Order: sequence, then structure tokens, then C-alpha cells
Amino acid sequence: MKKIKISLNSFDKVKDFVDITCKLDYDIDLISGRYVVNGQSIMGIFSLDLSKPIDVTIVNERNAMQEIPKELEEFMV
Repeated sequence: MKKIKISLNSFDKVKDFVDITCKLDYDIDLISGRYVVNGQSIMGIFSLDLSKPIDVTIVNERNAMQEIPKELEEFMV
């Protein structure tokens, strides 16, 4: 399991993030305050406060995550 902080402060960033996460074979949870949503759900992401950085938990059941997927690095803060 890996944890990172990301910023999704525009519609285009949310759309790009969801496009990328739908292609990954990981469980991705976005956490904002007490809310946890699926990282592949555009509606779920828009229910979060996007004006602040969002915590992301990435879980890969097959093997331990050693690195953050390169596709997600552009969103990191």
C-alpha cells in the first residue's frame, strides 16, 4: 500500500486522473476528511473538496507497491 497527496483542482485534471486510474490494475481510494471514494469514480471525486490536496491510497494485492505509478506523478503535490 502506498499513500500520496494529489491535487485535482480543475475539471480536466479530474477527467485525466479518472482516465488513467481506469486503466490501472490497482485499488485506488481518494480520502478527503472523513470521505473515501473510489479513484475510478468521476462522480465520487466531484463529491470531494477539490480546493485542497487529496490523500490517495494505492493498493496492489499481487505484490507490494515499491513505487508510485508513473502515470500518477503529474498529479502529486
